[in-house]
Amino acid sequence: MGLRHGFVVIVWCLALSACASNDIIVKKQVEMEARLEQLIQGNNAATTQLTMLSAEVKELQAQVRSHSADIEGLKAAGKQAAPARETAPPPKPQASAPKIEFVNNETTPFDKEENVQDAYMKAFGLYSANNYSGAITAFEAFITAYPDSEYAGNAQYWIGECFYTQHDYPRALEAFRKVGASYPQGQKVPDSLLKIGLTYISMNEGDKANAAFQELLEKYPRSQAAAKARQRLERH
Repeated sequence: MGLRHGFVVIVWCLALSACASNDIIVKKQVEMEARLEQLIQGNNAATTQLTMLSAEVKELQAQVRSHSADIEGLKAAGKQAAPARETAPPPKPQASAPKIEFVNNETTPFDKEENVQDAYMKAFGLYSANNYSGAITAFEAFITAYPDSEYAGNAQYWIGECFYTQHDYPRALEAFRKVGASYPQGQKVPDSLLKIGLTYISMNEGDKANAAFQELLEKYPRSQAAAKARQRLERH
């Protein structure tokens, strides 16, 4: 009887030990899965941030090029003796780019964010390649697809830049005005006011240009665009 009781105790102890070991293994597995999930999420976040930084760098490069073109245009305008501005030659026809097509709208929030950035970068790539007609189409398609995106105001601004570069000043004015009207909190509003003033200068409407510069100084006095507007006003 004592031997049987001892055997039962041994078996019971072994069973408890096995359960404890199994619990430890399960706990370790859960911890490893949690750490793996954290690593995956961290990698996704890093990829998203890298894409956003790449977009910002390309925009800054395009702004530098745009501002250089503004300076050259103003120098040329200052050398003209006649008050009337010669009609600019029509722009060379650009190769038409296909509209951006958006598929698989039923995506996860992260996938949707990737689609937004990818669509914006495609449109901006057309602008960087001097395909202005294609860029306008792509930016308009982007705004239609993602009207609430943080990049929507930027896209509207670059539509104005495309028209401005092609010397289509009336349509450039319309596009730049939409930046402040449709996206008043957007980061491109000060730049759009500056470009409105510069567009008026290109159209030989100095009074309207000065009014746009004054509005910029009043609303965004500490912006880089305001510093450039102040320089323009000091020349007159």
